[in-house]
Amino acid sequence: MEDWNELRLVLAVHRTGSLTAAASVLSIDHSTVFRRLNALEKRLGVRLFERLPGGSYQVTQAGERMAAAAERMEDETLALDRDIAGRDHQLSGKLRVTSSETLAYSMLTRHLAAFRQVHPGIVVELLIDNRVLSLSRREADIALRPVRPREGDLWGRKLADVGWMLYASPMVLEAIGGPLTRAPDAVRNPLIGWEEHVAGIAAADWLGRHAPAAAFVYRTSSLVNQLVAAKAGIGVALLPCYLGDSDLELARALADPIAELAGELWIVTHTDLKGTARVRAFFDIVGEGLIRERAVFEGKLT
Repeated sequence: MEDWNELRLVLAVHRTGSLTAAASVLSIDHSTVFRRLNALEKRLGVRLFERLPGGSYQVTQAGERMAAAAERMEDETLALDRDIAGRDHQLSGKLRVTSSETLAYSMLTRHLAAFRQVHPGIVVELLIDNRVLSLSRREADIALRPVRPREGDLWGRKLADVGWMLYASPMVLEAIGGPLTRAPDAVRNPLIGWEEHVAGIAAADWLGRHAPAAAFVYRTSSLVNQLVAAKAGIGVALLPCYLGDSDLELARALADPIAELAGELWIVTHTDLKGTARVRAFFDIVGEGLIRERAVFEGKLT
Protein backbone atom coordinates (compact mmCIF):
# COMPACT_ATOMS: atom_id res chain seq x y z
CA MET A 1 0.00 0.00 0.00
CA GLU A 2 1.34 3.42 -0.95
CA ASP A 3 -1.02 5.62 1.00
CA TRP A 4 -2.44 5.27 4.55
CA ASN A 5 -5.58 7.05 3.35
CA GLU A 6 -6.36 4.09 1.12
CA LEU A 7 -6.39 1.80 4.15
CA ARG A 8 -8.53 4.30 6.10
CA LEU A 9 -10.98 4.31 3.19
CA VAL A 10 -11.31 0.51 3.16
CA LEU A 11 -11.69 0.41 6.94
CA ALA A 12 -14.40 3.09 6.91
CA VAL A 13 -16.45 1.31 4.23
CA HIS A 14 -16.00 -2.00 6.07
CA ARG A 15 -17.20 -0.53 9.38
CA THR A 16 -20.15 1.42 8.01
CA GLY A 17 -21.26 -0.82 5.14
CA SER A 18 -22.00 2.11 2.84
CA LEU A 19 -20.19 4.80 0.87
CA THR A 20 -22.36 7.58 2.26
CA ALA A 21 -21.62 6.68 5.87
CA ALA A 22 -17.93 6.17 5.10
CA ALA A 23 -17.80 9.59 3.47
CA SER A 24 -19.24 11.11 6.64
CA VAL A 25 -16.63 9.36 8.81
CA LEU A 26 -13.80 10.52 6.55
CA SER A 27 -15.21 14.06 6.11
CA ILE A 28 -15.20 13.82 2.32
CA ASP A 29 -18.02 13.60 -0.19
CA HIS A 30 -19.68 10.44 -1.50
CA SER A 31 -18.31 10.81 -5.03
CA THR A 32 -14.74 11.00 -3.73
CA VAL A 33 -15.17 7.75 -1.80
CA PHE A 34 -16.68 6.08 -4.87
CA ARG A 35 -13.87 7.29 -7.14
CA ARG A 36 -11.05 6.36 -4.75
CA LEU A 37 -12.45 2.90 -4.02
CA ASN A 38 -12.86 2.09 -7.71
CA ALA A 39 -9.34 3.35 -8.46
CA LEU A 40 -7.88 1.26 -5.62
CA GLU A 41 -9.64 -1.92 -6.75
CA LYS A 42 -8.51 -1.30 -10.31
CA ARG A 43 -4.89 -0.77 -9.27
CA LEU A 44 -4.86 -3.87 -7.05
CA GLY A 45 -6.76 -5.99 -9.57
CA VAL A 46 -9.09 -7.35 -6.88
CA ARG A 47 -12.58 -6.57 -5.68
CA LEU A 48 -12.63 -5.41 -2.05
CA PHE A 49 -16.41 -5.11 -1.65
CA GLU A 50 -19.49 -6.64 -3.22
CA ARG A 51 -22.15 -4.07 -4.14
CA LEU A 52 -25.50 -5.27 -2.79
CA PRO A 53 -29.04 -4.14 -3.68
CA GLY A 54 -30.04 -1.07 -1.72
CA GLY A 55 -26.58 0.49 -1.87
CA SER A 56 -24.88 -1.47 0.90
CA TYR A 57 -21.33 -2.81 0.57
CA GLN A 58 -20.27 -6.26 1.79
CA VAL A 59 -16.56 -6.86 2.31
CA THR A 60 -14.81 -9.60 0.35
CA GLN A 61 -12.03 -11.81 1.74
CA ALA A 62 -9.41 -9.48 0.27
CA GLY A 63 -11.19 -6.43 1.67
CA GLU A 64 -11.48 -8.02 5.10
CA ARG A 65 -7.73 -8.76 5.10
CA MET A 66 -6.98 -5.15 4.19
CA ALA A 67 -9.42 -3.78 6.79
CA ALA A 68 -7.80 -5.93 9.50
CA ALA A 69 -4.36 -4.55 8.61
CA ALA A 70 -5.77 -1.03 8.61
CA GLU A 71 -7.28 -1.58 12.05
CA ARG A 72 -3.93 -2.72 13.46
CA MET A 73 -2.25 0.36 12.04
CA GLU A 74 -5.02 2.54 13.46
CA ASP A 75 -4.55 0.97 16.89
CA GLU A 76 -0.82 1.72 16.80
CA THR A 77 -1.42 5.29 15.67
CA LEU A 78 -4.00 5.89 18.38
CA ALA A 79 -1.74 4.35 21.03
CA LEU A 80 1.05 6.72 19.97
CA ASP A 81 -1.37 9.64 20.04
CA ARG A 82 -2.54 8.73 23.55
CA ASP A 83 1.03 8.26 24.75
CA ILE A 84 2.04 11.71 23.53
CA ALA A 85 -1.13 13.31 24.88
CA GLY A 86 -0.60 11.57 28.23
CA ARG A 87 2.68 13.43 28.65
CA ASP A 88 1.03 16.82 28.14
CA HIS A 89 1.37 18.92 31.29
CA GLN A 90 -0.21 22.07 29.84
CA LEU A 91 -3.48 23.35 31.28
CA SER A 92 -4.58 24.53 27.87
CA GLY A 93 -5.93 23.07 24.64
CA LYS A 94 -9.04 21.02 23.81
CA LEU A 95 -10.73 18.46 26.03
CA ARG A 96 -13.43 16.24 24.51
CA VAL A 97 -16.03 15.08 27.04
CA THR A 98 -19.01 12.83 26.37
CA SER A 99 -22.17 12.81 28.48
CA SER A 100 -25.79 11.74 28.28
CA GLU A 101 -28.43 14.27 27.31
CA THR A 102 -30.05 14.21 30.76
CA LEU A 103 -26.84 14.81 32.70
CA ALA A 104 -25.80 17.66 30.43
CA TYR A 105 -29.27 19.23 30.67
CA SER A 106 -29.69 19.12 34.42
CA MET A 107 -26.39 18.86 36.29
CA LEU A 108 -23.21 19.02 34.28
CA THR A 109 -23.18 22.47 32.72
CA ARG A 110 -22.81 24.44 35.94
CA HIS A 111 -19.80 22.33 36.88
CA LEU A 112 -18.34 22.99 33.43
CA ALA A 113 -18.80 26.69 34.15
CA ALA A 114 -16.82 26.29 37.40
CA PHE A 115 -14.12 24.43 35.47
CA ARG A 116 -13.98 27.25 32.93
CA GLN A 117 -13.50 29.83 35.69
CA VAL A 118 -10.44 28.01 37.03
CA HIS A 119 -8.95 26.91 33.68
CA PRO A 120 -9.92 29.43 30.97
CA GLY A 121 -7.21 28.07 28.66
CA ILE A 122 -8.93 24.69 28.31
CA VAL A 123 -11.65 24.48 25.68
CA VAL A 124 -14.25 21.83 26.57
CA GLU A 125 -15.97 20.14 23.63
CA LEU A 126 -19.07 18.41 25.03
CA LEU A 127 -20.39 15.50 22.97
CA ILE A 128 -23.98 14.85 24.06
CA ASP A 129 -24.53 11.27 23.05
CA ASN A 130 -26.29 8.39 24.78
CA ARG A 131 -24.05 5.90 22.96
CA VAL A 132 -20.88 4.59 24.59
CA LEU A 133 -18.18 6.38 22.60
CA SER A 134 -14.75 4.78 22.27
CA LEU A 135 -12.07 6.29 24.48
CA SER A 136 -9.47 4.02 22.88
CA ARG A 137 -10.15 5.58 19.48
CA ARG A 138 -10.14 9.07 21.01
CA GLU A 139 -13.79 9.69 20.17
CA ALA A 140 -13.64 11.41 23.56
CA ASP A 141 -11.00 12.04 26.23
CA ILE A 142 -13.36 11.70 29.20
CA ALA A 143 -16.72 9.97 29.50
CA LEU A 144 -19.45 10.35 32.10
CA ARG A 145 -21.17 6.96 31.95
CA PRO A 146 -24.09 5.25 33.70
CA VAL A 147 -22.19 1.96 33.87
CA ARG A 148 -18.96 0.67 35.39
CA PRO A 149 -16.20 0.48 32.73
CA ARG A 150 -15.32 -3.10 31.82
CA GLU A 151 -12.55 -2.47 29.30
CA GLY A 152 -9.12 -3.16 30.81
CA ASP A 153 -7.52 -0.07 29.27
CA LEU A 154 -9.91 2.39 30.96
CA TRP A 155 -9.52 4.11 34.30
CA GLY A 156 -12.07 6.01 36.37
CA ARG A 157 -14.06 6.33 39.54
CA LYS A 158 -17.64 6.00 40.66
CA LEU A 159 -19.28 9.35 41.36
CA ALA A 160 -22.65 8.31 42.74
CA ASP A 161 -25.51 5.85 42.70
CA VAL A 162 -28.43 7.01 40.58
CA GLY A 163 -32.05 6.60 41.66
CA TRP A 164 -35.08 6.45 39.34
CA MET A 165 -38.60 7.60 40.13
CA LEU A 166 -42.00 8.09 38.50
CA TYR A 167 -42.95 11.77 38.12
CA ALA A 168 -46.04 13.69 37.07
CA SER A 169 -47.40 17.22 37.01
CA PRO A 170 -49.47 18.21 40.08
CA MET A 171 -52.62 18.02 37.92
CA VAL A 172 -51.92 14.45 36.81
CA LEU A 173 -50.74 13.46 40.28
CA GLU A 174 -54.06 14.60 41.77
CA ALA A 175 -55.98 12.71 39.09
CA ILE A 176 -54.21 9.41 39.85
CA GLY A 177 -54.60 9.84 43.61
CA GLY A 178 -50.86 10.02 44.32
CA PRO A 179 -48.25 9.96 45.54
CA LEU A 180 -48.72 6.21 45.52
CA THR A 181 -46.97 3.65 47.68
CA ARG A 182 -46.54 0.87 45.12
CA ALA A 183 -44.97 1.05 41.66
CA PRO A 184 -47.54 -1.34 40.11
CA ASP A 185 -50.30 1.14 41.00
CA ALA A 186 -48.47 4.00 39.27
CA VAL A 187 -47.78 2.18 36.00
CA ARG A 188 -51.47 1.50 35.41
CA ASN A 189 -51.96 5.23 34.80
CA PRO A 190 -51.34 7.19 31.56
CA LEU A 191 -47.65 6.68 30.90
CA ILE A 192 -44.91 8.43 28.96
CA GLY A 193 -42.28 6.02 27.67
CA TRP A 194 -39.73 5.08 25.05
CA GLU A 195 -40.60 3.93 21.56
CA GLU A 196 -41.88 0.37 21.35
CA HIS A 197 -39.43 -2.54 21.20
CA VAL A 198 -36.46 -0.42 22.32
CA ALA A 199 -33.74 -2.61 23.83
CA GLY A 200 -30.82 -2.05 26.16
CA ILE A 201 -32.37 0.67 28.34
CA ALA A 202 -33.02 -0.63 31.85
CA ALA A 203 -35.81 1.86 32.61
CA ALA A 204 -37.60 1.08 29.33
CA ASP A 205 -37.29 -2.66 29.99
CA TRP A 206 -38.71 -2.16 33.50
CA LEU A 207 -41.73 -0.29 32.13
CA GLY A 208 -42.21 -2.98 29.51
CA ARG A 209 -42.34 -5.67 32.21
CA HIS A 210 -44.64 -3.82 34.62
CA ALA A 211 -46.96 -1.69 32.49
CA PRO A 212 -49.60 -2.84 29.99
CA ALA A 213 -49.15 -1.50 26.47
CA ALA A 214 -52.52 0.25 26.70
CA ALA A 215 -51.21 2.46 29.54
CA PHE A 216 -48.79 4.32 27.24
CA VAL A 217 -50.20 7.55 25.84
CA TYR A 218 -46.95 9.12 24.59
CA ARG A 219 -43.59 7.76 23.47
CA THR A 220 -40.28 9.46 22.67
CA SER A 221 -36.62 8.44 22.53
CA SER A 222 -35.53 11.53 24.49
CA LEU A 223 -35.60 11.54 28.30
CA VAL A 224 -35.52 15.33 28.30
CA ASN A 225 -38.61 15.33 26.09
CA GLN A 226 -40.26 12.84 28.45
CA LEU A 227 -39.62 15.37 31.22
CA VAL A 228 -41.19 18.15 29.14
CA ALA A 229 -44.17 15.94 28.30
CA ALA A 230 -44.72 15.12 31.98
CA LYS A 231 -44.62 18.83 32.86
CA ALA A 232 -47.24 19.46 30.16
CA GLY A 233 -49.60 17.00 31.87
CA ILE A 234 -49.49 14.25 29.25
CA GLY A 235 -48.86 11.51 31.78
CA VAL A 236 -46.47 9.86 34.24
CA ALA A 237 -42.78 9.61 33.29
CA LEU A 238 -40.00 7.41 34.63
CA LEU A 239 -36.96 9.66 35.13
CA PRO A 240 -33.64 9.70 36.97
CA CYS A 241 -34.09 11.50 40.28
CA TYR A 242 -31.49 14.15 39.48
CA LEU A 243 -33.63 15.15 36.49
CA GLY A 244 -37.13 14.91 37.99
CA ASP A 245 -36.43 16.28 41.48
CA SER A 246 -34.70 19.38 40.09
CA ASP A 247 -37.84 20.55 38.27
CA LEU A 248 -40.36 22.40 40.44
CA GLU A 249 -43.17 21.72 37.95
CA LEU A 250 -43.03 17.99 38.66
CA ALA A 251 -43.90 15.92 41.71
CA ARG A 252 -43.05 12.38 42.68
CA ALA A 253 -45.71 9.79 41.87
CA LEU A 254 -44.14 7.39 44.38
CA ALA A 255 -42.81 7.82 47.89
CA ASP A 256 -39.36 6.34 47.25
CA PRO A 257 -37.03 5.62 44.30
CA ILE A 258 -37.52 2.26 42.59
CA ALA A 259 -34.89 0.01 44.18
CA GLU A 260 -34.44 -2.39 41.27
CA LEU A 261 -33.62 0.49 38.90
CA ALA A 262 -30.77 1.91 40.99
CA GLY A 263 -27.85 2.70 38.69
CA GLU A 264 -24.42 4.29 38.85
CA LEU A 265 -22.55 7.29 37.45
CA TRP A 266 -18.87 6.96 36.56
CA ILE A 267 -16.21 9.33 35.24
CA VAL A 268 -13.81 7.48 32.93
CA THR A 269 -10.74 8.12 30.79
CA HIS A 270 -8.15 5.97 29.02
CA THR A 271 -5.25 4.84 31.22
CA ASP A 272 -2.82 6.50 28.80
CA LEU A 273 -4.49 9.88 29.42
CA LYS A 274 -4.98 9.84 33.19
CA GLY A 275 -1.72 11.75 33.72
CA THR A 276 -2.63 14.53 31.30
CA ALA A 277 -2.95 17.85 33.10
CA ARG A 278 -6.27 18.70 31.44
CA VAL A 279 -7.77 15.33 32.36
CA ARG A 280 -6.58 15.52 35.97
CA ALA A 281 -7.98 19.02 36.31
CA PHE A 282 -11.38 17.90 34.98
CA PHE A 283 -11.50 14.97 37.40
CA ASP A 284 -10.57 17.28 40.28
CA ILE A 285 -13.12 20.02 39.59
CA VAL A 286 -16.02 18.47 37.68
CA GLY A 287 -15.71 14.96 39.12
CA GLU A 288 -15.46 16.18 42.70
CA GLY A 289 -18.27 18.67 42.11
CA LEU A 290 -20.60 15.90 40.97
CA ILE A 291 -19.59 13.75 43.95
CA ARG A 292 -20.71 16.54 46.29
CA GLU A 293 -24.18 16.22 44.74
CA ARG A 294 -24.40 12.50 45.46
CA ALA A 295 -27.62 12.90 47.45
CA VAL A 296 -29.31 14.53 44.43
CA PHE A 297 -28.32 11.62 42.20
CA GLU A 298 -29.51 9.07 44.72
CA GLY A 299 -32.88 10.80 45.13
CA LYS A 300 -32.48 11.57 48.83
CA LEU A 301 -34.75 14.52 49.45
CA THR A 302 -33.71 16.83 52.30
